[in-house]
Parts: sequence; structure tokens; C-alpha cells
Amino acid sequence: MYQFSQRFKLTTYVLMALGLLGLAYGFLSAPSTVEEAKAMVAAHDSDGHGSDHADESHTAADAHSAEAAHAQDSHAPGYETAAHADDHETAHDQHLLDQMRNRPWSAFYVSALFSFLIALGVLAFYAINRAAQAGWSPLLFRVMEGITSYLIPGGIILFVFFVLSALHLNHVFVWMDPEVVAHDELIRNKSGYLNPTFFLIRAAFFMGGWIFYRQFSRKLSLAQETATDNRNFVLNFRLSAGFLVFFLITESIMSWDWIMSIDPHWFSTLFGWYVFASFFVSGITVIALFTLYLKSKGLLEQVNTSHIHDLAKFMFGISVFWTYLWFSQFMLIWYADIPEEVTYYVMRFEEYNLPFLGMLVLNFLFPLLVIMRSDYKRIPWFVQTVGIVILIGHYIDFYIMIMPGSVGAHWSIGVPELGGILFFSGLFLFVVATALTKVPVTPKGSPLLEESKHFHY
Repeated sequence: MYQFSQRFKLTTYVLMALGLLGLAYGFLSAPSTVEEAKAMVAAHDSDGHGSDHADESHTAADAHSAEAAHAQDSHAPGYETAAHADDHETAHDQHLLDQMRNRPWSAFYVSALFSFLIALGVLAFYAINRAAQAGWSPLLFRVMEGITSYLIPGGIILFVFFVLSALHLNHVFVWMDPEVVAHDELIRNKSGYLNPTFFLIRAAFFMGGWIFYRQFSRKLSLAQETATDNRNFVLNFRLSAGFLVFFLITESIMSWDWIMSIDPHWFSTLFGWYVFASFFVSGITVIALFTLYLKSKGLLEQVNTSHIHDLAKFMFGISVFWTYLWFSQFMLIWYADIPEEVTYYVMRFEEYNLPFLGMLVLNFLFPLLVIMRSDYKRIPWFVQTVGIVILIGHYIDFYIMIMPGSVGAHWSIGVPELGGILFFSGLFLFVVATALTKVPVTPKGSPLLEESKHFHY
């Protein structure tokens, strides 16, 4: 069994420590009063960011607008204009304060969710290979099982975040605020589904199902190493096929709950597939990066350039699939120009145009131009470089999905965001590395193992 070096472990500890400091700074520097929030926005705008749109960030472009809370009252008989103006200004000030306070919470959430979904993407890829009885991939199963070990600590952290959100310690999910629901007819009509109790029940059910499959499949995989027949292998095949049905349903609902509901006035029928493509390609990329790292340390000797080539093909193919979904969702909404749909992109174009358009380069153009050639997919350092760029690009993708709805125009990638990235990167590496040291990284006993060992083309 491979033991990661002390230097590697020390690196993960340093990453987590620096990340915690960055996150702590974000929480401690968040404004506590409306005056502090306004001063921070003024200072931010004086640096040139968002100056053209900062005053409009609470209009229709922002799905969390406090203006919606008073839209019906403004047309009520006898409604006093002055009182409405005062109420609106107060609501806007409170909305601004909530957005500024949301920033460290959102920075934490983006990194926590992204790291968890990477492990979930690997679990889906693992199940697909199990159900398909793929002959090329069994040599990589221990790597995949090591990565999916992060689902347990990552899931616990996410669930605690959801509980804290339900207790109103943040306003990332605006529909959890009873005051907003009381004044917003659209959200109120969805309250049978979008309510904290049902939300937490769904989250626990999803995570429980995913983790149960991971644990049981891992147990069967290890049992197969010492078995005298293929009973465990066959049961794992059946379990994986059933899990994929469960996964396809729960993944879509998860994407509505955990991401799309941050903008509760907006919806897209493609969103579940879009989110899946983003974390699926990220998961495959992480498999490739860990495989190449272990191989460079003298392990996985029977993994050859054909295995790396196949992983790189998936990285390329799913990147194209992600782009197809991105364009399909964007083009149809933008062309139809329906107000309640197009506002999602108005905010992202006006306030997040650089990361919004930049992620297309990182997630599509770069993989397309760099690893389209077949021979490049067999070069380890090339695949590693492309993999790092893909992970950066899809982190930005999740950032773009979450931040506009939670912090509005008042965004930047600074200390809290870097703190979240460092902490969860360190935690992810530590958990996965620990899991990989529990058993030999080369599996045994699978009836398809010999085919995987002699996989060449």
C-alpha cells in the first residue's frame, strides 16, 4: 500500500489552515450595519468595479430584489407614496446588507458544493463503468473509490451549511426568509416545495442514497478480491445499474434545490443536465490527475497511455457536451426574451461579464484546441495542464451559478473566495489520500481485470 509523503500531508494541512484564515477574514470583515455595507459598496465602486450598474443591482436583474416585496402594495388603494418610498428604501438597504453578509457564506458554499460534486461526478462515472461492464477501466476503480470517499465528510459539511441556512444565519437561499415569502407571490406559490423542512429532508435523502451506494459498492469490490466466484461482481453490476436510475432523478432535483433555487424566480428545464455536465467532466478530470500522480510515484504500473487517452477523450467529449448545453440554455432564453427568464442572464452579462464569458474559453475553447489531437491525449503533462484549466473553468462556472443570486453585483474573487478554494482543496486531497492508503491501489479479483491490464490501441 502506498503511503503519501509527509510533505504531501503537510501541504494539505497548510492549505486547510490558510483556507480557514481566509474564510475567517471574510466573516469578520462582513458589514454588521447598513452604513458599513454602503461604505464598502462605495469603496468598491471607487475602484472601478460595477460603477455603472451598482445602483441598479436590486432591480429586475436581481431575482432577490427587495422591490418585489412591495410590488403588490404599491397598487393598493390608499397606498401612500411617501410611505412606500420609505419602505422601499428600507427594504433596499436591508437587501444590500444581506447581500454583503452573504459573500463569505457564498464563497464557502461554492467551494464546498464544487468539491462535493466532483466526488459525486466520480461516483457516477464509477457506476457507469460498473453497469456497462467496461473492460478498460477496472484498473482505475481503486482511484475512483478513493476520490468518492470525500462524499461523507463533504456531505456532512454541506448538510450543516443547509441547516444553518434554514436557521437564517445567512440569506443565500432567499426563499427561506418568511418575510420575503410573505411579500413575494411567486415564491409563496412555490412554498409547498421550497420550504426549509422539505428541503432538508430531500438533501438528507439524496446524500444518504449516494453514500449508501458508494459504501456498499466499495464493500462488494473489496470482497471480490478474496472471493472464489463472481457473485460480488454480479451484485455490484446490478446495484450500479439501479443506482444510475436513482442518480439521474436525484441529481436533477438536487440541482434545482441547491443551485437554481438561489434564483427562485427563474427556471430552466435544461439546468439539471447542465449542472451534471459541469461536475461530471470535473470528476473525470480529477480521476485523470490522481491516476497520473500515482503512476508518477511508481504505482499503477499497468495503467498505460491508452487508459490516459480514454480519460482525456472523456474530458474532451464532456467539455463539448457541456458547451452544447450551455449554448442551448442561453440561446433559447436570450432569443425568446421572456422577462422572468432573461433576467438570469442580464445580471451575468452586466455584472459578471468577464468570468461569464471567460469560462467559455476555459471550459470549451481551451480543451477543444489543445486536446483535440489524439496523440496529445497520451502526454501526461499535457493532460495535467488541461485538467487544471478545466477545474478552474468549472469552479468559475459554479461561481457564476451561485454568486449573482446571493450577492448580486457586489462580487469579487478575493480573500474569502481564495480561502474557500484552499480549505476545500486541502480537505479533499487529505481525505482522498487517506482513503488511497487503506488498500492497494491496484485491484484484484475482477473478471475484467485482465482485459484492463492488456488494454491497448
